[in-house]
Amino acid sequence: MELWYTEQHTEYVRFSIKVDKHLYSGQSEYQRIDVFEAKEFGTFFTLDGLMMVTEKDEFIYHDMIVHVPMATNLGIKKVLVIGAGDGGTIRELTRYQTIETIDMVEIDKMVVEVCRKYLPQTACRLDDPRVNIFYEDGLRFIRAKENYYDLIIVDSTDPFGPGEGLFTKEFYGSCYKALKQDGILVNQHENPYYEIYASSMQRAHQRIMEFFPICRVYQAHIPTYPSGHWLFGFASKKFDPLNLDEKAWHSLGLKTKYYNTDIHKGSFALPTYVQELLAGDK
Repeated sequence: MELWYTEQHTEYVRFSIKVDKHLYSGQSEYQRIDVFEAKEFGTFFTLDGLMMVTEKDEFIYHDMIVHVPMATNLGIKKVLVIGAGDGGTIRELTRYQTIETIDMVEIDKMVVEVCRKYLPQTACRLDDPRVNIFYEDGLRFIRAKENYYDLIIVDSTDPFGPGEGLFTKEFYGSCYKALKQDGILVNQHENPYYEIYASSMQRAHQRIMEFFPICRVYQAHIPTYPSGHWLFGFASKKFDPLNLDEKAWHSLGLKTKYYNTDIHKGSFALPTYVQELLAGDK
């Protein structure tokens, strides 16, 4: 008997992976958590039936959500990560010795526990002494912060269920307040290809633009995410990510699997249809 994991990307599109083993299934207070093993993608992790991370392609997402803002401002010392229970974003951040503190806010403790057990590849740096883990709602946490962080990374699920509050005007306003005068906000920005995701992306982008003077969007190809075309939002009070000191980043000697400074610059060159969506055109 064959076992297949199938995710419904739209009413008319499904994405499937042949599964060798169903390693774990559990129900937390917030969502269903499943872990599978497959020949093509290795161990992969889903929430409420939606793909979150796979062993094979997680490096693309985590490289791009971390190294783009870090290379833009190498002076970042205090970081807040909202979500990111799999640990991949934390893993990449801890490679920067100049970072002093990383606060990670994850609403679901079970996500972290499951990833520690089944995805040590991504969860391997959660015990770094600079990392402080808070198991609470990200919106509630950030309300109490002001002029504190150099970088906020919103590594959230899609804009429904536990992640819904992280796509609101109130949340982005709280992020602006929590950042220092040269602070940077980066968030996963959904995909522009399928209409339901594109609408969420448009709403998030318009809300962020209400607060930040510098707003850009960049992209990466992530095979296991809907359409494979994924966007990230970059917002800042001061730094333009296209003004990049390549030599300074290269001097750190970091070895990356996806990110490089050419990708950094090129990822902000968006297709025309995406530019039109960001401008509010249908």
